[in-house]
Formats: sequence, C-alpha cells, structure tokens
Amino acid sequence: MRARWHFDRRRRRFLQTAAAAAAAGPLLITERTIAQTRTLYVNSWGGSFTAAQEVAYFKPFTASTGIQIRTVTPVSYAKIKAQVQSGRYEFDMTSINSMQWLRASREGLAEPIDWTTFKQGTLPPEAIVANGHGVASNIQGTNLCYRSDKFRDGGPKSWVDFWDVKKFPGSRGLCINDSPRTLIFALIADGVPADRLYPLDIDRAFKKLNEIKPHIKVWWREGNQSQQLIRDGELDMMSIWNGRATELKQAGVPVELVWNGAVRSTSTWCVLKGAPNRKLAWEFIQFATQAKPQADFNTRLYYGPTNPAAFEFIPHDIAVVLPTYSENLAVSIREDDEWEADRIVPLEERFTQWLAS
Repeated sequence: MRARWHFDRRRRRFLQTAAAAAAAGPLLITERTIAQTRTLYVNSWGGSFTAAQEVAYFKPFTASTGIQIRTVTPVSYAKIKAQVQSGRYEFDMTSINSMQWLRASREGLAEPIDWTTFKQGTLPPEAIVANGHGVASNIQGTNLCYRSDKFRDGGPKSWVDFWDVKKFPGSRGLCINDSPRTLIFALIADGVPADRLYPLDIDRAFKKLNEIKPHIKVWWREGNQSQQLIRDGELDMMSIWNGRATELKQAGVPVELVWNGAVRSTSTWCVLKGAPNRKLAWEFIQFATQAKPQADFNTRLYYGPTNPAAFEFIPHDIAVVLPTYSENLAVSIREDDEWEADRIVPLEERFTQWLAS
C-alpha cells in the first residue's frame, strides 16, 4: 500500500507541474507523457550480466517507451520474499532461476503473467514457466572450467576428473549457494549416468562431496567473484556460469570451458506479487523476449536465447558456444524444476549444515 501511495504522489506531482506549465502555454498531457516520468526497478546480478542487459534491453526499451530503468543488485531470493511480505519494494521485477520462481509462485510471492500486456508471440510453450508466473529469459550452463596454463598436457574434462586430485592437482572452487547443481556434479563424479540422475540420490551425493570438500579452496557466491577467482589465478578449476567463462576467454584469460556434464538452467523474467510497477514490468518483458533484443543480449553474454528466431541475428562463431547449441545440448543436463522446487528448502538446509560440519 505504501508503494502505491508513493506512485500516486509522483503522478500528482507530475500533473501539478504540467498544470503550472500549461498556465504559461499549451501543454498536451497524454498517457505517453505520464509514462515518461515513470521508472521500472529491475533486480539484476550485476557486473557483465547487468552491463549486457543495459545495452540489449534497458536502453532500447527506454528509447522506445520513455520508461526509465533502474537496477538493483544482486539477485536474492530472501530479499524478494521479504519485500513481498512487507509490502516495501526496492524493485518490481527480477530474473531468477526458474526452479526458484516456481518455488516463489507456490509461496505466493509471484505475480501471474498479465496476458493483457504480455503477448506470447513466437516463444515456444516451454518458455512459460512457474505455473504461468514467469517467462523464460535465457538458458545458462553451469560448467566445469579450468586454467589451461596450469594444465599443459590437458586439463580436466569431466566431473570425474575434477574429483581426481592426484591426476589433476590444483586449487578448486564450487558455488556455495547452488546446492542442486553441486549435488548433481557429485553424482556424475560418482558414476551416475546423466539420464538417471533424477530423483537425486542425496545421501550418495553428500558422501561423494565428503571426498572433495577438503580440496575446495573457495566456495564462491556471485558471478563477478567467480570470474575474479579464476582470472587472478587463485583457482585452477571451478564450477562457473558459461557466459562468465566465455567472457574471460574472449578477454585473453587462458581458460577452457567443459560442456560434458554441465547443467542447463532457465533464467526467468518474473514480477514480484503486488509490485507497484507490475504493468510496466510486463510491458518490458514483452519487449525483452523479442528475437532482436535476445540476440543482442546473447552476443554479449553467452547464454542461450529462448526465442528461436534470435539465432537469425547471432553469428555462427557465437552460436556454437551457447548452451542451446546442438552439440552442447547433447552432453549437458537439464535441471528438473519440479523435483528441485519440491525439495529445495530441506536440501539447502542440509547443504548449509554439511558445509559447517
């Protein structure tokens, strides 16, 4: 309610200003001019992710509609939940893992798709996620990555190799706040075939994690941190989001990305329940799911587009390093949103306890 009052106050201030200006001369007040005074607050991951969004989505959207975009970083599920429950909003929308947003929809934190504003168009049916509460924005991989200058005779090519500290010695890193992916990597390292991962054998996964735990130098939290760790040579091998690693390689950092055993996740455009600018949010999502904006994003940060027509605007040399390229699809694994969402809370609690033990 407080956020709504804040918006109404801004609207009144605009109209008062417009009325004062009209006294000095004619002024046409339209919904367009009112929209130009409005701002959409978007939660983003920061760093190169937000920079790519700025160029591909935010600036073109503002140029097209006059609606300003302000970003708030980083993405945090706890912060999303706190805002909806308190009714005090720092941001209106976010882009988060589809499994997490399915969880959010079940907890009453998610705004359903506004079909009067968002028109699905050319998106495939699977792009509508979280029980109709979100729209897939891109597909990202969480991959094994290593420093090629540390392994002159060839680096690790699988999670089995990552666990082999004798054959592939060196400093290692895994993500501290992505327990499902880490458990999958452990099961693959323990010999579970990719097509038999689900339902995840949690006990088996933690038993395998016990083997690698003493060799993990850093448990990283955010994309920027992951890049810095391997760029500066603090880590020799790690899990990392594919777009972050490819960006480093393009910048001349000697890293190699392994698609064998990578896990594909869906990032989702989603709107917080009761967000004051939810109409603007769905208008933005309508814009951001078009082929050209998606292609502009995916040629800057190498995640896979959800609009198939985007590939018409993506050069072939970039297309082949995206998660949705056919050869990468063949050796990577798609996460099971439904299975994970049903178990994520106790899974995260157990993972946190395991880390502290």
